[in-house]
Amino acid sequence: MIVVEDIQKHFGGFRAVDGASLTIETGSITGLVGPNGAGKTTLFNVIAGVLPPTSGRIIMDGEDITGLPPHELFDKGLLRTFQIAHEFSSMTCRENLMMVPGGQSGESLWNTWFGRKRIATEEAALRAKADEVLEFLTIEHLADHPAGAISGGQKKLLELGRTMMVDAKVVFLDEVGAGVNRTLLNTVGDAILRLNRERGYTFCMIEHDMDFIGRLCDPVIVMAEGKVLAKGTIDEIKANNEVIEAYLGTGLKNKDAVGA
Repeated sequence: MIVVEDIQKHFGGFRAVDGASLTIETGSITGLVGPNGAGKTTLFNVIAGVLPPTSGRIIMDGEDITGLPPHELFDKGLLRTFQIAHEFSSMTCRENLMMVPGGQSGESLWNTWFGRKRIATEEAALRAKADEVLEFLTIEHLADHPAGAISGGQKKLLELGRTMMVDAKVVFLDEVGAGVNRTLLNTVGDAILRLNRERGYTFCMIEHDMDFIGRLCDPVIVMAEGKVLAKGTIDEIKANNEVIEAYLGTGLKNKDAVGA
Protein backbone atom coordinates (compact mmCIF):
# COMPACT_ATOMS: atom_id res chain seq x y z
CA MET A 1 0.00 0.00 0.00
CA ILE A 2 2.67 2.51 1.09
CA VAL A 3 6.39 2.49 0.37
CA VAL A 4 8.55 5.14 2.06
CA GLU A 5 11.98 5.48 0.47
CA ASP A 6 14.83 7.25 2.28
CA ILE A 7 12.75 10.14 3.60
CA GLN A 8 14.65 13.07 5.07
CA LYS A 9 13.03 16.00 6.84
CA HIS A 10 15.32 18.73 8.10
CA PHE A 11 14.47 21.80 10.15
CA GLY A 12 17.54 23.93 9.66
CA GLY A 13 20.41 21.78 10.88
CA PHE A 14 18.15 19.40 12.80
CA ARG A 15 17.30 16.13 11.04
CA ALA A 16 13.92 15.13 12.46
CA VAL A 17 13.67 12.29 9.95
CA ASP A 18 17.02 11.03 8.74
CA GLY A 19 16.73 8.53 5.91
CA ALA A 20 13.67 6.54 7.04
CA SER A 21 12.48 3.73 4.76
CA LEU A 22 9.56 1.41 5.47
CA THR A 23 6.63 -0.40 3.87
CA ILE A 24 3.02 -0.66 4.96
CA GLU A 25 1.39 -3.75 3.53
CA THR A 26 -2.17 -3.69 2.22
CA GLY A 27 -4.61 -4.97 4.84
CA SER A 28 -2.15 -4.70 7.73
CA ILE A 29 -2.28 -2.83 11.02
CA THR A 30 1.27 -1.56 11.35
CA GLY A 31 2.53 -0.11 14.61
CA LEU A 32 5.10 2.69 14.68
CA VAL A 33 6.83 3.07 18.03
CA GLY A 34 9.92 4.71 19.43
CA PRO A 35 11.09 7.06 22.18
CA ASN A 36 9.98 10.67 22.26
CA GLY A 37 11.78 12.68 19.58
CA ALA A 38 12.32 9.66 17.33
CA GLY A 39 10.66 11.41 14.37
CA LYS A 40 7.44 9.39 14.27
CA THR A 41 4.92 12.23 14.02
CA THR A 42 7.15 14.19 11.64
CA LEU A 43 7.26 11.14 9.36
CA PHE A 44 3.46 10.88 9.58
CA ASN A 45 3.18 14.55 8.64
CA VAL A 46 5.42 14.04 5.61
CA ILE A 47 3.51 10.98 4.42
CA ALA A 48 0.16 12.75 4.92
CA GLY A 49 1.28 15.86 3.01
CA VAL A 50 1.30 18.21 6.00
CA LEU A 51 5.06 18.75 5.59
CA PRO A 52 7.11 18.45 2.39
CA PRO A 53 10.10 16.10 2.65
CA THR A 54 13.61 17.47 2.30
CA SER A 55 14.35 14.44 0.10
CA GLY A 56 13.15 10.93 -0.58
CA ARG A 57 9.84 9.74 -1.96
CA ILE A 58 6.56 8.09 -0.99
CA ILE A 59 4.70 5.59 -3.17
CA MET A 60 1.04 4.63 -2.71
CA ASP A 61 -0.37 1.77 -4.77
CA GLY A 62 2.48 2.25 -7.25
CA GLU A 63 1.91 6.01 -7.61
CA ASP A 64 4.42 8.62 -6.48
CA ILE A 65 2.54 10.82 -4.00
CA THR A 66 5.56 12.68 -2.61
CA GLY A 67 4.67 16.22 -1.58
CA LEU A 68 0.99 16.04 -2.55
CA PRO A 69 -1.17 18.22 -0.28
CA PRO A 70 -3.54 16.61 2.24
CA HIS A 71 -6.72 17.30 0.25
CA GLU A 72 -5.37 15.44 -2.79
CA LEU A 73 -4.25 12.53 -0.61
CA PHE A 74 -7.71 12.55 0.99
CA ASP A 75 -9.23 12.06 -2.47
CA LYS A 76 -6.88 9.09 -3.00
CA GLY A 77 -8.01 7.47 0.25
CA LEU A 78 -5.07 8.39 2.52
CA LEU A 79 -6.34 9.88 5.78
CA ARG A 80 -4.85 10.65 9.15
CA THR A 81 -6.04 11.44 12.66
CA PHE A 82 -4.25 13.52 15.27
CA GLN A 83 -3.10 13.00 18.83
CA ILE A 84 -5.46 15.81 19.85
CA ALA A 85 -8.83 15.27 18.20
CA HIS A 86 -9.87 17.92 15.66
CA GLU A 87 -13.64 18.09 15.98
CA PHE A 88 -16.02 20.95 15.19
CA SER A 89 -17.03 21.47 18.79
CA SER A 90 -20.31 23.36 18.30
CA MET A 91 -21.65 20.88 15.75
CA THR A 92 -23.28 17.61 16.74
CA CYS A 93 -21.46 14.32 16.31
CA ARG A 94 -23.76 13.45 13.41
CA GLU A 95 -23.06 16.80 11.73
CA ASN A 96 -19.31 16.29 12.18
CA LEU A 97 -19.63 13.09 10.14
CA MET A 98 -22.03 14.47 7.52
CA MET A 99 -19.68 17.27 6.55
CA VAL A 100 -16.75 14.96 5.69
CA PRO A 101 -17.45 13.92 2.06
CA GLY A 102 -16.33 16.54 -0.44
CA GLY A 103 -18.16 17.86 -3.48
CA GLN A 104 -21.56 18.07 -1.81
CA SER A 105 -24.24 19.87 -3.82
CA GLY A 106 -25.02 22.18 -0.90
CA GLU A 107 -21.56 23.71 -1.23
CA SER A 108 -22.67 25.44 -4.43
CA LEU A 109 -24.55 28.73 -4.15
CA TRP A 110 -26.34 27.92 -7.41
CA ASN A 111 -27.66 24.66 -5.98
CA THR A 112 -28.99 26.38 -2.86
CA TRP A 113 -31.36 28.20 -5.19
CA PHE A 114 -32.04 25.71 -7.96
CA GLY A 115 -30.94 22.32 -6.64
CA ARG A 116 -32.72 22.06 -3.32
CA LYS A 117 -34.22 18.66 -4.10
CA ARG A 118 -30.77 17.26 -4.91
CA ILE A 119 -29.34 18.76 -1.71
CA ALA A 120 -32.15 17.24 0.36
CA THR A 121 -31.60 13.81 -1.22
CA GLU A 122 -27.84 13.95 -0.57
CA GLU A 123 -28.31 15.11 3.02
CA ALA A 124 -30.75 12.29 3.73
CA ALA A 125 -28.22 9.75 2.42
CA LEU A 126 -25.39 11.33 4.42
CA ARG A 127 -27.52 11.36 7.56
CA ALA A 128 -28.30 7.67 7.14
CA LYS A 129 -24.63 6.86 6.61
CA ALA A 130 -23.57 8.94 9.60
CA ASP A 131 -26.09 7.13 11.80
CA GLU A 132 -24.78 3.78 10.53
CA VAL A 133 -21.21 4.84 11.38
CA LEU A 134 -22.20 6.01 14.87
CA GLU A 135 -23.93 2.69 15.49
CA PHE A 136 -20.87 0.76 14.24
CA LEU A 137 -18.73 2.67 16.73
CA THR A 138 -21.28 2.15 19.55
CA ILE A 139 -21.75 5.90 20.06
CA GLU A 140 -25.14 6.29 18.41
CA HIS A 141 -26.46 7.73 21.68
CA LEU A 142 -24.18 10.75 21.08
CA ALA A 143 -25.57 11.58 17.63
CA ASP A 144 -27.18 14.85 18.71
CA HIS A 145 -24.58 15.83 21.32
CA PRO A 146 -22.19 18.70 20.56
CA ALA A 147 -18.86 17.10 19.63
CA GLY A 148 -17.01 19.46 21.95
CA ALA A 149 -18.91 18.10 24.96
CA ILE A 150 -18.00 14.41 24.60
CA SER A 151 -15.03 12.68 26.24
CA GLY A 152 -11.54 12.39 24.77
CA GLY A 153 -12.02 8.73 23.96
CA GLN A 154 -15.36 9.38 22.30
CA LYS A 155 -13.70 12.07 20.19
CA LYS A 156 -11.14 9.47 19.04
CA LEU A 157 -14.03 7.21 18.00
CA LEU A 158 -15.60 10.15 16.16
CA GLU A 159 -12.33 10.71 14.29
CA LEU A 160 -12.39 7.06 13.25
CA GLY A 161 -15.96 7.63 12.12
CA ARG A 162 -14.87 10.44 9.83
CA THR A 163 -12.61 8.02 7.97
CA MET A 164 -15.65 5.77 7.46
CA MET A 165 -17.62 8.52 5.70
CA VAL A 166 -15.35 8.28 2.65
CA ASP A 167 -13.58 5.45 0.84
CA ALA A 168 -10.48 5.33 3.02
CA LYS A 169 -7.72 2.98 1.89
CA VAL A 170 -5.08 3.68 4.50
CA VAL A 171 -5.49 5.55 7.78
CA PHE A 172 -2.64 6.95 9.88
CA LEU A 173 -3.53 7.13 13.57
CA ASP A 174 -1.40 9.40 15.75
CA GLU A 175 -1.55 8.22 19.39
CA VAL A 176 -5.16 7.11 19.28
CA GLY A 177 -4.84 6.01 22.91
CA ALA A 178 -3.63 9.33 24.29
CA GLY A 179 -5.90 10.52 27.10
CA VAL A 180 -8.32 7.60 26.67
CA ASN A 181 -9.35 5.47 29.64
CA ARG A 182 -8.72 1.73 29.43
CA THR A 183 -12.36 0.71 28.92
CA LEU A 184 -12.91 3.13 26.05
CA LEU A 185 -9.50 2.28 24.60
CA ASN A 186 -10.67 -1.31 24.26
CA THR A 187 -13.70 -0.01 22.35
CA VAL A 188 -11.42 2.00 20.05
CA GLY A 189 -9.27 -1.09 19.52
CA ASP A 190 -12.32 -3.20 18.70
CA ALA A 191 -13.43 -0.62 16.11
CA ILE A 192 -9.99 -0.60 14.46
CA LEU A 193 -9.92 -4.40 14.29
CA ARG A 194 -13.42 -4.53 12.81
CA LEU A 195 -12.59 -1.89 10.20
CA ASN A 196 -9.48 -3.86 9.28
CA ARG A 197 -11.13 -7.29 9.14
CA GLU A 198 -14.60 -6.45 7.88
CA ARG A 199 -13.94 -3.46 5.63
CA GLY A 200 -10.35 -4.01 4.57
CA TYR A 201 -8.88 -0.82 6.07
CA THR A 202 -5.10 -0.57 6.22
CA PHE A 203 -3.82 1.18 9.34
CA CYS A 204 -0.52 2.56 10.56
CA MET A 205 -0.51 3.85 14.12
CA ILE A 206 1.83 5.68 16.46
CA GLU A 207 1.25 4.55 20.00
CA HIS A 208 3.15 4.39 23.30
CA ASP A 209 0.87 1.81 24.92
CA MET A 210 2.70 -1.40 24.07
CA ASP A 211 -0.15 -3.62 25.27
CA PHE A 212 -2.45 -1.85 22.82
CA ILE A 213 0.16 -2.16 20.05
CA GLY A 214 0.65 -5.83 20.87
CA ARG A 215 -3.08 -6.51 20.64
CA LEU A 216 -3.59 -4.83 17.28
CA CYS A 217 -0.35 -4.54 15.33
CA ASP A 218 1.73 -6.86 13.18
CA PRO A 219 4.29 -5.80 12.19
CA VAL A 220 5.71 -3.24 14.61
CA ILE A 221 8.29 -0.74 13.31
CA VAL A 222 10.64 1.04 15.71
CA MET A 223 12.13 4.47 15.01
CA ALA A 224 15.01 6.15 16.83
CA GLU A 225 16.86 9.36 15.98
CA GLY A 226 14.92 9.79 12.74
CA LYS A 227 15.74 6.33 11.39
CA VAL A 228 14.02 2.96 11.28
CA LEU A 229 15.75 0.81 13.87
CA ALA A 230 13.85 -2.49 13.73
CA LYS A 231 10.77 -4.25 12.37
CA GLY A 232 9.09 -7.42 13.61
CA THR A 233 6.37 -8.88 15.79
CA ILE A 234 5.76 -7.33 19.19
CA ASP A 235 7.64 -10.19 20.87
CA GLU A 236 10.62 -9.73 18.55
CA ILE A 237 10.63 -6.00 19.23
CA LYS A 238 10.50 -6.47 23.01
CA ALA A 239 13.43 -8.88 22.81
CA ASN A 240 15.55 -6.64 20.55
CA ASN A 241 18.53 -5.29 22.47
CA GLU A 242 18.96 -2.29 20.13
CA VAL A 243 15.36 -1.30 20.76
CA ILE A 244 15.77 -1.59 24.52
CA GLU A 245 18.89 0.54 24.34
CA ALA A 246 17.08 3.19 22.29
CA TYR A 247 14.32 3.39 24.88
CA LEU A 248 16.36 3.09 28.06
CA GLY A 249 19.93 3.90 27.09
CA THR A 250 21.09 0.49 28.25
CA GLY A 251 22.05 -2.72 26.56
CA LEU A 252 20.58 -4.88 29.31
CA LYS A 253 18.26 -7.41 27.71
CA ASN A 254 15.17 -6.94 29.85
CA LYS A 255 12.39 -8.22 27.64
CA ASP A 256 9.69 -6.36 29.55
CA ALA A 257 11.47 -3.02 29.50
CA VAL A 258 9.97 -1.78 26.24
CA GLY A 259 6.48 -2.34 27.56
CA ALA A 260 7.13 -0.58 30.82
